[in-house]
Amino acid sequence: MPRLLLTGLSGFLGWNVARLAPATWRVVGTVRTRTVELPGVESRRLDLCDAAAVEQLFFETAPDAVLHAAARTDPNYCELHRAEAWRHNVEVSAALAALCAHRKIPLVYTSTDLVFDGSRAPYKEQDQPQPANVYGASKAEAERQIRTVYPQASICRMPLMFGLAHPQATSFVQPMIEAVVRGEKLALFTDEYRTPASARAAVEGLFLALEKGAGEILHLGGGERISRCDFGHLLMRTFSLPISAIVPRLQREVPMAAPRARDASLDNAKAKALGFAPWPLAEELKQLKFEW
Repeated sequence: MPRLLLTGLSGFLGWNVARLAPATWRVVGTVRTRTVELPGVESRRLDLCDAAAVEQLFFETAPDAVLHAAARTDPNYCELHRAEAWRHNVEVSAALAALCAHRKIPLVYTSTDLVFDGSRAPYKEQDQPQPANVYGASKAEAERQIRTVYPQASICRMPLMFGLAHPQATSFVQPMIEAVVRGEKLALFTDEYRTPASARAAVEGLFLALEKGAGEILHLGGGERISRCDFGHLLMRTFSLPISAIVPRLQREVPMAAPRARDASLDNAKAKALGFAPWPLAEELKQLKFEW
């Protein structure tokens, strides 16, 4: 059975990759401090910034492929901690690419729709990254360095994602639902658009990239462009919660450390041609409610 080295096991995406990985792969996942236990998944504690430790892990595990999902992902945090964001998002990614290139094994790198500034959506893979914040800039630079070090690596730009999650790394929908259940209001943007995808669809897309996407950039966005506010309305209806809990807001009304892209919608036609098939959002949310 081939062995997949997965970074970021304790994160939302990494946990779902390990949970939903095809049975044909044996997953070895890295965590920094958190403990994550999943049936059939081997967890390794590792500081990815420790180059010697990472190289030792490669020697010990002899992976047949690497899926790099670990990153500093909070745009506001990255904006205030640029050096840390650069170290984790750029330097670690380039080092992993070099190790994979040396061993000639597949590498799938999870990037983001926020490599774009939101001024020319929907974005195709060939569109030039133009990030609006430090987080997006770090991921765009990681893409550039990975493609320089290892042209055969696959780069998957991920959208806003939602789905089941473990308690230490929820998706953005869990806090929304919990807040409304507590009787709180949710301020959601009417002028910020994304192409959300479920964790299920995202994981299927990543393994599709692992199988068919060597050397490619793929956009794994969902099939529907939707505002944060309209997504919130759909979420409330699906979970039988009051839509009155949603308070419409404009981006300029909510001060934040990191500038935000207004429309980071991804064109997923290239991935769909390879077999990527996200469900409609309404169906994905119904499935989430069923599994919750």
